[in-house]
Amino acid sequence: MSLLYNRIVVKVGSNVLTREDGMLNVSRMAHIVDQITSLRNAGVQVILVTSGAVAAGRAEVELQRKLDPVSSRQLWSAVGQVKLINQYAELFRENGITCAQVLTTKENFGDRLHYLNMRNCMTTLLDNCVVPVVNENDTISVTELMFTDNDELSGLIASMMDMEALIILTNVDGVYSGSPEDPDSRLIPKIYHGESLDIEAISGKKSNFGRGGMLTKFHIASKLAGQGIAVHIANGIKVNTLTNILFNNSEAVQTHFIPSRKKSTGVRKWLAHSDDFAKGEVIINDGAREALLSDKAISLLLIGIVDVVGYFHDGDIVRVKDSNGELIGLGKASYSSEEVLNEMGGKKSKPFIHYDYLYLL
Repeated sequence: MSLLYNRIVVKVGSNVLTREDGMLNVSRMAHIVDQITSLRNAGVQVILVTSGAVAAGRAEVELQRKLDPVSSRQLWSAVGQVKLINQYAELFRENGITCAQVLTTKENFGDRLHYLNMRNCMTTLLDNCVVPVVNENDTISVTELMFTDNDELSGLIASMMDMEALIILTNVDGVYSGSPEDPDSRLIPKIYHGESLDIEAISGKKSNFGRGGMLTKFHIASKLAGQGIAVHIANGIKVNTLTNILFNNSEAVQTHFIPSRKKSTGVRKWLAHSDDFAKGEVIINDGAREALLSDKAISLLLIGIVDVVGYFHDGDIVRVKDSNGELIGLGKASYSSEEVLNEMGGKKSKPFIHYDYLYLL
């Protein structure tokens, strides 16, 4: 059989990895590892983004007193992460594969140097036939800068590593036209980039153990598809779901997000996921808006800026909005907010955001 992809990220959700009592489902973990082994043997590079640490820790530790949500999450994550990675290491070792733990926080993606260092680390692991097992470091994450859930993290990893596809394994078959529990809902097998859907009908119900829901998965999948990365959402509880997708088996039940043929560059991929790290924003006039959204590659000049919101320095990420407040894009500033206020509307030749550092929605 021919393979669909050679470089993928696999994200496994908490509801796939845990039993109803919250304990780790070791047999299901073993089946996922077996499938990854089959793909590895076929020449596929795999990064595994896994949930389950908090659920594993919750099953191990009974709280001695009532804790706030952040403290309890830190406790369960710290305990559960050990149990989770040890279980993965043992399962991979039985298949003759070495895995490595990579813990990260959302802040690591906001700084370009940290971002590149993390990418270099994972590239080195893959080049040396090691499977990176990635999870958010909940023990030190700050609530305001936490990932929505590991779906968001897996999307960032797939974008950062220039992967061909992201496969999200959850506890439903894919994206439905309504709630999966509604008998009138139907599975949507393919979603093309730019296709209009009634996203309000997509179930926003979150999982028992995770933080995300199908609406989060849909938004992340749509963003990646716009960058030229395919996304598959499928049921990881079913047998051989991962291998069925990769070997293009007709038995694969899923929602496949068909990607755009136009691929984003490395810097623009970084900027595409940087909205949470923007330090401020600039408001542009209608002429600048029209120029940016045209087919021509163009930088944002000071002459097109009419207002500044917030404070930022040269090199910070900023939002670009039109006069109606609509977000047009994100970019790396070449001037501070103070300089922009003094010079906006002027004709300085140096652009405020160079085209190479401008991501347009």
